[in-house]
Amino acid sequence: MAITQANIHDEFMRAGRLQQAGRIAEAIALWRQITAAAPQSAEAHGNLAGALVERGDLQSAEAEARQALALRPEAAWAHHQLGRVLHQARRFEPAAAAYEAALALDPNDAKSRLALGHLRLQLGDLAAGWPLYEARTELADQNARPLPWPNAWRGEPLAGGRLLIWPEQGFGDQIQFARFAPVLQAIGAEVTLAAPPELTALFAGLGVRVVSQAEPPRRDDYDFWTLPLSIPGRLRTTLGNLPAEPYLAAPAGRRARWAGYALPGTVGLAWRGRPTHPNDAQRSLPAPERLLAGLEAAGARVIDLTYPLGDFADLAAVVEQLDAVVSVDTALAHLAGALGKRGFVLLPWLRTDWRWLEGRADSPWYPSLRLFRQPRPGDWEPVIAEVCAAYRAEFGIESRRAGR
Repeated sequence: MAITQANIHDEFMRAGRLQQAGRIAEAIALWRQITAAAPQSAEAHGNLAGALVERGDLQSAEAEARQALALRPEAAWAHHQLGRVLHQARRFEPAAAAYEAALALDPNDAKSRLALGHLRLQLGDLAAGWPLYEARTELADQNARPLPWPNAWRGEPLAGGRLLIWPEQGFGDQIQFARFAPVLQAIGAEVTLAAPPELTALFAGLGVRVVSQAEPPRRDDYDFWTLPLSIPGRLRTTLGNLPAEPYLAAPAGRRARWAGYALPGTVGLAWRGRPTHPNDAQRSLPAPERLLAGLEAAGARVIDLTYPLGDFADLAAVVEQLDAVVSVDTALAHLAGALGKRGFVLLPWLRTDWRWLEGRADSPWYPSLRLFRQPRPGDWEPVIAEVCAAYRAEFGIESRRAGR
């Protein structure tokens, strides 16, 4: 069907639905038809840029984003879209300039503040990143909803104060930032950590009070509340002072339940995350066969931990028995790091999460983890080869021959 002024709105909506459904090739084809029919539509060029980013065609995406900006230089969203393309291309300072231009036009643009926060955190500038990262609480798609209470903790002295840490985002986020609960208790707070049922048994070993988030909290029971990912900003956490020692362990009862589950020389593998995660198409392997075969050829016994064994306390009891964990960017990687277990983490080029920083093979958050990064969008083959070689050298056939 030819695109005309009479049907262009419907075609806009259809292209957006295709893109949202992950049918990127079809969305790009339709956006190209729309931009051909309406070349002066900045929105169409901007949306095409966004779809091209999903395919990893960053050069074409930049051309479309710049065309949108040329048509609408006064639009904050056009600067934001250019910033997003440049960010994914790892051209960080031009990306930051584009986000800042968006904010100059619209200081209330929470998406650009959050994107700039991600960029600063990714580059290790935590001092600049944490305040900007608070913009996540203004965006419905971030799963970081503040409690409707006035007594949010802003960094005031906590000695003797009753503090509720209310959960946000995914399991990996909550595992990563649970490290701060005992830190706050050590400086005098009476800490209660709320968590989903899948995490409560694991978090019970942190030495703070742990409750299920399914139980509605009473405002009168607490002097302050905070979201967990706001804590490091309030504590002025930098890469130089973040608490990086292992801070989680499997409960004794779960260790007994799972005793002997994994034989010596076993590796736990997580090759994909939750399919509903917005970045799952980038972070997950399309299939595990190549990685599985490579690990087995290196001498590993492999168990698939993609599918849960129970709650995270059960999973921790199994992980503690393993030689190592091999995982894409999902909660298992955070669990391994929090337990101090050796881990090999496979990271995508597109939408690399800020917490893995940039250009590093190590993680200041988790010293036991080693990071392996795609050299270009969508290319997992070199990553798989590097992970298997690293496992072979450290744990596998070569290591055993060397007597390590």
